[in-house]
Amino acid sequence: MGDQQLAFGWGAEEPESGPEGAEGVLHGQSAVPAGPLPGIRPLAERLAGLAARGIYLGTSSWKYPGWLGQVYNPVRYQERGKFAEKEFEHECLAEYATIFPTVGGDFSFYQFPSPRTWEQIFAQVPAGFRFSLKVPEDVTVERFPNLPRYGKLAGTENPHFMDVSLVREKLLTPLEAYRDKLGVLIFEFGAIHAKPLSQPRAFAKALERLLSGLPLDEFKFAVEVRNPEFLEESGDYLECLRSHRVAHCLNSWTRMPPVSKQVTVPGVFTAPHVAARFLLRPGRAYQQ
Repeated sequence: MGDQQLAFGWGAEEPESGPEGAEGVLHGQSAVPAGPLPGIRPLAERLAGLAARGIYLGTSSWKYPGWLGQVYNPVRYQERGKFAEKEFEHECLAEYATIFPTVGGDFSFYQFPSPRTWEQIFAQVPAGFRFSLKVPEDVTVERFPNLPRYGKLAGTENPHFMDVSLVREKLLTPLEAYRDKLGVLIFEFGAIHAKPLSQPRAFAKALERLLSGLPLDEFKFAVEVRNPEFLEESGDYLECLRSHRVAHCLNSWTRMPPVSKQVTVPGVFTAPHVAARFLLRPGRAYQQ
């Protein structure tokens, strides 16, 4: 888009109501109007227009009860006058997809989802919707953090770090059937502090081995890093991505340069596709 500024126009006046005779969805004994809530309908229309141009904007995950009344229609998730949490978690993705054309799947970072999980979530979204998913940390964490959730693995080296065979077998093969609803698969690497991989050239060499074993003509990939020196001190990282037509995932993170700075790095756009995750305001730590 060069230096063009997108005019989203989200402040435009909202329609008072949907078209007469609009169909509804039966919930209990009452009919819930189909489509987005009136207050968010203008946003849904603008996002659909951008998606038609190949620009997909969405959120990170979707199961947020705090969005009831803003994004989600509370009537859909009422059972005997009370909020039905299980029903909400199982069904809100379908309503989300009437507003946003894409979503980031953080859930896949924590484990390899089962075939049943993939079947359930992809069945809820229409043709044209795009999931951008994180590759599980089983292959992107060099050393497991010293956190209780890692149990006996806490603080130990990960024997499957950048294990391409694991990615192909447990992630890509189950996703083959849903490629038409996939956006970008993201390898998120946390900050690497120990040598040699903390050095840009060594990391690029390891990344080269990983990317060389992926079916790059079948899936779109991106790499997100938390080591700013990979962008600043060496061209090896970006050159590796460029040679495989894999995107650098622009990201707003504690130690990374602001996205406004990342986009000015020469050669930062390394693939035909672009991926960006706006995670934190510049200068704000994750703990905040």
